[in-house]
Amino acid sequence: MSVAEPVLLREPPPFPRDRRVQVWIGIKALSDAGDALWMIALAWTAVQIASPALAGLVVAAGTVPRAAVLLFGGILADRADARRVMLLFNALRVGVLIAVAVWVVGASPTLPVLLFAAIAFGICDAFYEPSAGTIARQLIRASDLPAYAAIAQTASRLGTMGGAAIGGVVVAHAGLAGSASANALTFVAVVAFIAIGLRPRFALPRAEKESPLRGIARGFAHLRAAPTTRTLVIALSGLNLAVGPAVGIGLALRAHDQGWGAQAVGLFEALLGVGAALGAASVARWRPRREAYAGFWALVVQGCGIAALGVGPSWTVATASFVIGATAGYASVLLSSTFAATIDTAYLGRMGAITRLGDDCLMPLAMVAFGALASATALWVPFTVFGAAMAALMIVPLQNRTFRELSLRPVN
Repeated sequence: MSVAEPVLLREPPPFPRDRRVQVWIGIKALSDAGDALWMIALAWTAVQIASPALAGLVVAAGTVPRAAVLLFGGILADRADARRVMLLFNALRVGVLIAVAVWVVGASPTLPVLLFAAIAFGICDAFYEPSAGTIARQLIRASDLPAYAAIAQTASRLGTMGGAAIGGVVVAHAGLAGSASANALTFVAVVAFIAIGLRPRFALPRAEKESPLRGIARGFAHLRAAPTTRTLVIALSGLNLAVGPAVGIGLALRAHDQGWGAQAVGLFEALLGVGAALGAASVARWRPRREAYAGFWALVVQGCGIAALGVGPSWTVATASFVIGATAGYASVLLSSTFAATIDTAYLGRMGAITRLGDDCLMPLAMVAFGALASATALWVPFTVFGAAMAALMIVPLQNRTFRELSLRPVN
């Protein structure tokens, strides 16, 4: 199966020598570091001024408004100029961060200020992310998407880890105002590069001009009519629903049950991060011939790793954590590039929004289900159930002839 290119506007250079794309990847990684730093500062400040329940509300406050407007962000991404949307909402993020910094310099942080910042960022994310999700398809050829995704995701993970590592130091010495200012600077760099250096090379078809609600309905109709797209959207929507609870709740439960201590949880999380970075980077060096097929098989292995978290001594859990991270990074690169290359580009923003919405809406339910199952049964049971569910879900795409044959490599 071949993948058609959108209309060529400018001939891109060979990907290894594409300096514009390489700088964009670096700028995005810097912004991810700033976001991680900011989230540490937001959570830490919330814990200092509010009860644990209210602090949790602050951290999660952006999720509901983001989910409420995410589909509108998807239709905007398919209809408008992605660069302009990205410029606008990054500029709004800078404004929010400066407003917070100015406020807390003159007065102590308050719960309403933290809620304002979290909600404003959630809304900006809902409009920014679907448009940003289409930009790779406008910059590089479809055949280069796996290499792009491998490098971009590796850089993003390293940026996030670096930002989280220094976030505590920054908030301890410079407070919320310093953290907000540091993140604002990263967004200024993003805005400057989008305005000056980011120029699309491929023109994507635009969605018809119609009411937003009709545009959203047309997106769901496309999902029903395109089985390959539907399979990808379902698979990507459920990508984190098995591993998220197992890692987010399960590792802490296992460490507590076995008396390993909090340091063991930190080690397992570190191994997940290292594995994810290496898994993503490996695609650039050893790219499979059939990207989607290899990505779905990696998730079968991940399902086995999730089940392995629930049994054995600490070293087996550590090994399983690394395997889960590596398969997550590997599969994410391959499936996200397949998604970007094969989705009808007139619907790319909406399909990305639906994928993100499924994760946002279903993850809380998955977390509750994992915790409830752990409370009602032996601790190994939820790990086994969630891991088996992940592996079983992959049976559908692995039996799909399109995914078994699909290659993003150019046809000679």
